[in-house]
Amino acid sequence: MEAYRVPVLEGDRIRADAALSLSALAFHIPVEEMNRRERVRLRACRARWSAMYLAHVSYGWPLERVAHAFGLNRATASTACRWAEDERDRNDYDLLMDGLEGALRGVMDMPLVDLAPEQGLKVRR
Repeated sequence: MEAYRVPVLEGDRIRADAALSLSALAFHIPVEEMNRRERVRLRACRARWSAMYLAHVSYGWPLERVAHAFGLNRATASTACRWAEDERDRNDYDLLMDGLEGALRGVMDMPLVDLAPEQGLKVRR
């Protein structure tokens, strides 16, 4: 039996993937490992939790939206964000998360570009 999945907007999934990719890069954990449905090693779990927290604070998403975008339940998103918030008491983690938040916001604030080559590139805001 396949797990129930809440329908999520494509844009939310893309943004969740961006947060996962940044976390994967920062923590040296493959995205594929962070996305596994079975139990993952602690480092991968915490990298995924960091990505959920990153989405929560960078996009201003409520926990339920974070959970849906990551394909998880609200309790898991809440646990992830609570853990990450506690970890921000560590100076090294706090500095890293500040940098990741800025990077994620910077990428998401960039103009959208239409890649239709027959019409030339068009920038949309």
